[in-house]
Amino acid sequence: MSSDTEKIELQKKARGQRPEYFADPAIDKVLSITMALAGETAVMRDRLDTIERLLASGRPVSKESVDAYQPNENVRAERDAWRDEFLDVVFRIVHQEREELAKRAAEARPYQEAIDLVEKS
Repeated sequence: MSSDTEKIELQKKARGQRPEYFADPAIDKVLSITMALAGETAVMRDRLDTIERLLASGRPVSKESVDAYQPNENVRAERDAWRDEFLDVVFRIVHQEREELAKRAAEARPYQEAIDLVEKS
């Protein structure tokens, strides 16, 4: 880091109420853990990419040089594409479930048709 750059301090703990997405709080905890690990994996991947680029360019590799590295637009685009693909893999089961629910909803009888069927019975 250069001397004129301030180090950003991130908060260690989330504030406020933990969001609830599922009826079972254990599932929310597993999702939270998974997302934290996915975030850390993405950061490690960016740092590894930086190390590889520094080595390929013949520049010295140190913690300071990795921290100071500023990716250009092409590198950012490559990293964004990798991150999108990575998150697709992480969320694949969620996407598959959503698609299945949408398919079932499309195949389901319209509400009024179901009401008419019940009234005729």
